Amino acid sequence: MADSDDEPITLSSHALSALQEFYGERDAHADKFEKLKAAAEEQHAGAQPLSMDAFTEDWNESQFWYSDETATLLAKQLLDGVREDEVIAVVSAPSVFVALKNLLNTDTTLPKPAKLYLLEHDQRFSVFPEFIFYDFQQPIKLPAHLKGAVDRIICDPPFLSEDCQTKAALTVRWMSRPSSGANSHSSPHPRLIVCTGERMETLVTKLYRSFGACTTTYEPRHARGLSNEFYCYANFECDAWRFRGEEQDKEGREAT
Repeated sequence: MADSDDEPITLSSHALSALQEFYGERDAHADKFEKLKAAAEEQHAGAQPLSMDAFTEDWNESQFWYSDETATLLAKQLLDGVREDEVIAVVSAPSVFVALKNLLNTDTTLPKPAKLYLLEHDQRFSVFPEFIFYDFQQPIKLPAHLKGAVDRIICDPPFLSEDCQTKAALTVRWMSRPSSGANSHSSPHPRLIVCTGERMETLVTKLYRSFGACTTTYEPRHARGLSNEFYCYANFECDAWRFRGEEQDKEGREAT
């Protein structure tokens, strides 16, 4: 009797097709990652601007990229008046991070911060040396050197839930450098922008009350649109926005 162990293993056509599809997806993923890495390296060297088109939105991750106009506007507000000893952190807003990278690489007149970090859950962005893995469920599981070390922050919590918003705010508080000396007299410190849904307004203004954050008149736009009304909250006014309540009061006075 022949030893059954010597018989060749065969796969059904269905199993073989599934295996081929698996290897094909794996190879495609590896190829895409290498292309993203090469693009990031070229952009870092100043060879070419990087586009968010290289990163497909994953709706399961609640990813909705800002339009280029919005991302650039928010990036410019983070850079406005920045000093060379200051640190910028971008929390769950990779399109703003890419806009920052492009601005810093293409506009030689802009001041350069000491450090720029991207805190993000999506490992695709690990092609950037500034990437730090971030899970809002573990809001302070971050490198120790970030604690109390960040001067300018933008945060776009991935989910419109009280749990996510509260934990993201904990991250912001943990990272924020305490205001002191000249910083506290010249401008709010840290300089803070939070972008999230309009229906989170009461919670957001409560969570960031100690920072002086208020609802602004600016409404961020997304590249592919978004059904939820989106607000920008900040602890400073600028050419791009005013605090919403004060603007409405001003309009009311002018009308009378």
